[in-house]
Amino acid sequence: MSIFSKTLLMKPHQKLNAWMDSFKLVKTLYEITNTYPPEEKFGLISQIRRAAVSVPVNIAEGAARKGKKEFIHFLHIALGSLTELGTLILLSRDLEFISNENAALLINEMDTIGKLIYGLIKKLEVRGDML
Repeated sequence: MSIFSKTLLMKPHQKLNAWMDSFKLVKTLYEITNTYPPEEKFGLISQIRRAAVSVPVNIAEGAARKGKKEFIHFLHIALGSLTELGTLILLSRDLEFISNENAALLINEMDTIGKLIYGLIKKLEVRGDML
């Protein structure tokens, strides 16, 4: 493990359930989109991956900001990406790129992540400290 990797493991955002779960979701969605038709490489695959990656990235970026107001702003961006992702999953289901069961599992996982992010926003709004 490099020094950079060891340093990354110590970042406060990596202790947040919202970040951990959304990071895991990104990996799952990369695997799932590998089964999509090749012609979707620059369509749904690209959009799903970008929206999915945006969630943990915005949580991390917000956590690195100095003020809680900025952190909350980035958490709202993460929620927007999560909502976009939900629409893309439903479209994938309707186009029969994923099963109803897989879509339901993914939507449930995204709902959980959304609740974690909302909870973090509320916690930041009530408390004066960051992480």
